Amino acid sequence: MPQHTYDLFVIGAGSGGVRAARLAAKTGARVATAEEYRIGGTCVIRGCVPKKLLVYASEFGQAFKDAAGFGWSVENARFDWPTLRDNVQAEVTRLSGLYRKNLDAAGVTIFKDRAVVTGPHAVRVEKTGETISAARILIATGGQPYRPYELRGQELAITSNEAFHLERLPQSIVVAGGGYIAVEFASIFSGLGVETNLLYRGEKILRGFDEDLRDHVQSELARTGVNIVTGAVFNEIAAFPDGRRRASLSNGASIEAEQIMFAIGREPSTGGLGLENAGVTLAKNGAVAVDAYSRTNIASIFAVGDVTDRVNLTPVAIREAVAFVQSEFLDNPMAFDHADVASAVFGRPPVACVGLTEADARAKGRVRIYRSVFRPMKNILAGNEQRTLMKLVVDAESDRVIGVHLAGPEAPELIQLAAIAVKAGLTKAQWDATCAVHPTAAEELVLMGEPVSHDNEAPA
Repeated sequence: MPQHTYDLFVIGAGSGGVRAARLAAKTGARVATAEEYRIGGTCVIRGCVPKKLLVYASEFGQAFKDAAGFGWSVENARFDWPTLRDNVQAEVTRLSGLYRKNLDAAGVTIFKDRAVVTGPHAVRVEKTGETISAARILIATGGQPYRPYELRGQELAITSNEAFHLERLPQSIVVAGGGYIAVEFASIFSGLGVETNLLYRGEKILRGFDEDLRDHVQSELARTGVNIVTGAVFNEIAAFPDGRRRASLSNGASIEAEQIMFAIGREPSTGGLGLENAGVTLAKNGAVAVDAYSRTNIASIFAVGDVTDRVNLTPVAIREAVAFVQSEFLDNPMAFDHADVASAVFGRPPVACVGLTEADARAKGRVRIYRSVFRPMKNILAGNEQRTLMKLVVDAESDRVIGVHLAGPEAPELIQLAAIAVKAGLTKAQWDATCAVHPTAAEELVLMGEPVSHDNEAPA
C-alpha cells in the first residue's frame, strides 16, 4: 500500500500548475490538481490571452486611418463591443477546454474545488471536506489584482478581472496605475474609442523600465489622446444617480467618468490556503518564500509562478514548473535562471525589453549607449506620427550587449530574438557583423554604429 494517495497534489491549474501536473504524471507519478475557478489560470482566463485579443481589436482604429495613405477608402467602420467580448470569451473557453483535455490525457485527477493545506503532506478539498494525502504539494495559485479596500468607494471600481466581461463599453474611463497592466488597458480602451484617463501616483509611468523608454511611451500615449495625470492618487470615489463615477484626487482635482479601473498592482494569491498552519514561510506581501529549486522551508511543499513573486510572467511559471518536475521526479536537479528574461507591454506603442536598463548598467560599471528614434516606413505614407525607439546598452569592458529596449510596432516580436543574443552574451561587434534585412525596422538593431553616450573610451 502506498503511504500517500498521490505523489503530487497541485493547488492551482494555471500555466505553471498545469505544466507541472501534466509533466509529473507523464513520469508515472500519481498526480491530482485542484482548481476552484476555471482551468487555465490568469493567463488563459483573465490575462495574457484575452488581453492580447483586446489589444488586436484596439489597433484597427489606427489601421483604418493609416489605410487612406495607401489608397484604401474605409467607410462606415463601426465597432461592436458585445461581439468582441463574446468572441474573446469563446476563445478563452476553447483554450481552457484544451488545458483540461491535456490533463485528462496525462492521467491527472482534477478536483473542481478549492483546496487548503492542512499539513506537510495533506490538503482538504472544501466541497466534500475530504482530506487527501500527498508526498509533495505544489502551490501554483498565481496572483490577483490588488484592490485598496481602505479607500472609500473602492467597490465602485473594477479591476482587470471584470474588464473582460463589461456589459457595455463605457464612453469614458479612469485607469489607475502606471505599470504594464494599466498602460495596456489604457491603450485598449483609448484604441476602442473610449475617453481615457491614466492616473499615476509617480511622475513617470512604467517604473522599473529604462528611462528613455518611459519618456517615449508616456509622450506617445499622450499624443494618441490618453489624458495622463501624474503625481496623484484617489482620495475617494463616489457615484452619481446616473451611474457615472466621480473620483476626488490627492492633488485637489477631480475626474468624472463612466467607469474607474484599478490597475495598481497584483498580489500573490495565498489567502486562506492554510500555508501558515503547515509552517510554510511567507513574505510580507504573502508570497511563498522559495529557494532556487522552488522549495519552501517545508521539505514536501513547493511553489512556482506568480505566487512566489519572483519574475511574474507566464513563460517563467512554465519554466519553473519544468525545473520542478526535473528535480523532483526525474532525478535531474534543475533551477531556472531568472536573469535576462525578456518581457513586453502590449500598449500603444508596444514595449519590449531584456537585460539591464541604462541606470542599472551604469551602477555596475562603464557602459556605452546606442539609441535610435525613427519613423517606420509604413507610418510615413500613412501620415502616422508614431515613432519607434530602439536602444542598446553595452558593457564597455566586455563589449557585451547587456540591455535591449524597444518601443514601437512589433517590439514584442523583435525582443524574442534579441533576448537570445543577450542571453548568449553576444558582443556589440557581433551584432554589427550581422547583415541587415532591408527594408525593416529590425535592421536598426544592427546598424547603430556610434554611441550616443559612453563612459570614457571603450576598449579597442
